[in-house]
Amino acid sequence: MINKNSPVPIYHQLEEYIKQQIENGILLEEAVIPSEREFAEKFQISRMTVRQAINNLVSEGYLTRQKGRGTFVNKKKVEQELQGMTSFTEDMLSRGMSPSSTLLSFQIIPADKKTALDLRINENDSVYKIKRIRLADGTPMALETAYIPVSLVPGLTEENSNLSLYQYIEEHLSLSISEARQEIEASIASSHDAETLGITLGDPILLIERISYLQNEVPFELVKSTFRADRYRFVHTMKR
Repeated sequence: MINKNSPVPIYHQLEEYIKQQIENGILLEEAVIPSEREFAEKFQISRMTVRQAINNLVSEGYLTRQKGRGTFVNKKKVEQELQGMTSFTEDMLSRGMSPSSTLLSFQIIPADKKTALDLRINENDSVYKIKRIRLADGTPMALETAYIPVSLVPGLTEENSNLSLYQYIEEHLSLSISEARQEIEASIASSHDAETLGITLGDPILLIERISYLQNEVPFELVKSTFRADRYRFVHTMKR
């Protein structure tokens, strides 16, 4: 398992060993892993080497430390392909997970200059501002704020806004959704992000801004989301 004569660093060998234990289901999700001392004694290596391997796996999102409790296996990250355009609800259902939302606020406000520019409406035109936590199997995945022109999506209420917006637009308003433009940026969690998403201040997060368009190329939604980087990742397949 650990070859001390290999040119591969011992800490890297230990990382691969722990990853295999996770992937093979020997170390289960949310289970505590052996301590640094136990690993050091098992493989006759230094605790500093063990600590380096575990630190790397924490940085990569495989493990998480809980003060006073130990180091635990993280749940597998949800992957989203960047080629297709799907809603959060559709993404989770396609993975056999149960999507849900916690509505934090539902308002009708005048659009500021940037929001109006993004949605191609006039400044001060009325927009819905919907803030909610998106969950999968009861675990917070993202904090989302959506801006939607009232003129394009009439009849949106606090009750139906907490369902799938795409489903509401396509089935109830008989509008066709065409495409979206999305920007992704890495950042770290603020105190508000940490409290809302159940993570720690300074944890890595993904900031995502998406503008979605109807079939006639009219933008109908601006969404700003904060995703947990330990639970979500984006995958893109490139062809030459």
